[in-house]
Amino acid sequence: MALNASKRLQAQLNVRQRYTVLPKLLPSQGGSSNEFSVYNPATGEALCSIAEPSAHDVEAIVKNAQSAFDSGVWSRAPAIHRSKTLAKLARSLEEELPTLAQIETLQVGRTIREMKAQLGRLPEWLDYFAALLRTEQGFVAPTQGQLLNYIQRVPLGVVAQITPFNHPLLIAVKKIAPALAAGNSVIVKPSELAPITVLRFAELAEEAGVPSGVLSVLPGGAAVGKALVENPLIKKVDITAGTQAGRSIGSIVGQNLASFTAELGGKAPIVVFNDADLISAVNGVAFASFVASGQTCVSGTRIIVQDKIYDEFLAAFLQKVENIRAGMGSPQDPSSTMGTVISEAHLERIQRSVKGTKGKVVAGGERMTGISSLDGYDFSQGAFFPPTVVIDVPLEDELWREEIFGPVVVVQRFSTEAEGVALANDCKYGLGAGIWTTDISRGHRIAAEIEAVRLGADSRKAASAGKMG
Repeated sequence: MALNASKRLQAQLNVRQRYTVLPKLLPSQGGSSNEFSVYNPATGEALCSIAEPSAHDVEAIVKNAQSAFDSGVWSRAPAIHRSKTLAKLARSLEEELPTLAQIETLQVGRTIREMKAQLGRLPEWLDYFAALLRTEQGFVAPTQGQLLNYIQRVPLGVVAQITPFNHPLLIAVKKIAPALAAGNSVIVKPSELAPITVLRFAELAEEAGVPSGVLSVLPGGAAVGKALVENPLIKKVDITAGTQAGRSIGSIVGQNLASFTAELGGKAPIVVFNDADLISAVNGVAFASFVASGQTCVSGTRIIVQDKIYDEFLAAFLQKVENIRAGMGSPQDPSSTMGTVISEAHLERIQRSVKGTKGKVVAGGERMTGISSLDGYDFSQGAFFPPTVVIDVPLEDELWREEIFGPVVVVQRFSTEAEGVALANDCKYGLGAGIWTTDISRGHRIAAEIEAVRLGADSRKAASAGKMG
């Protein structure tokens, strides 16, 4: 029944049976015969097939983007023209958001209420950079003698952007908006697991007036990404991905002396002090840990709780976790509390990591089967993994040290501030962190001591990631 309902929804949303690169290549330019499928992780069924571009196709798309840049149709267009076009695209995106949210849920398995909340503010990114174009000014720099020394911002050229599966449209738009505003030609390589909404956005952009070739999409796997970033015409690469992928891409980009921005892995600590508001901390930690089924690079995965509040916090947290699990159902159900992980293969990897721990699993730990008490959904159809909590984990354990990228957290006890900070910093990742305390002085002091900016070019300091007071 769920499979039939999913197919009906897919038809209503006009999800095509087959997608190709955008803009479409002419027969003389090539065209790959290789195809792959995009699957709905909640049902295991194929949503569509994708024609994966060959190395020749990638080269043709890059040359096309360079030609568009050289023509000046966008790169040298008046700022006010680019501003109006981005504002028009924002309105088109706004109208399309209900459909795009449902497609996102189909291709990544996140709950519809999460996707509606996440996509709701995306038009603001386009509006912001459209407004910035209207107000951006160069400036005259001081110098000596009869000279005029002025600064003017100019586009780089063709830029490549590699985006992940966990926030397909969100991360793509956040990268695309400033790059287009600046006048660059942009080529996006979305995750092969979730390319549909990025392809649809590119169509909206062209309909809004972004010239053909200025925004291109190359759906495909690692080989496509490698062929893209190897091209010497690429002037900048911006990637959000796992750490190993970032290292591999970075080494290639460095050889071409292109600019490189990377947001990579995370293993965010959340430190809960004895004086924290218990209910607020439990709710906040649960959200940080299990939103997107734990598949975000700033997920709170290491929960570090001070000794006097530890037992009470753990009991309340486990009750919250049980409420989340009991509220799970179809991702398309507006009441469902948490969706799937991205794929069957990813679920198996998460489960192996949990089974290999020397810690004690006190909630979850096994894939979900049976029928949802919320809406009767059959969990065995999809990649459903419950919110999972592990305690008493040795610090050399994989669950403590490595990014699992799923709804799995470890809870660790500490006594002194120094011990809490040491535990928070006991990690090779440093993309984000959270602090829970009602002591404002302590909050700022600990935020300064937590090393949350070591890995990932777009990292942020800890104070903004948590809550104080």
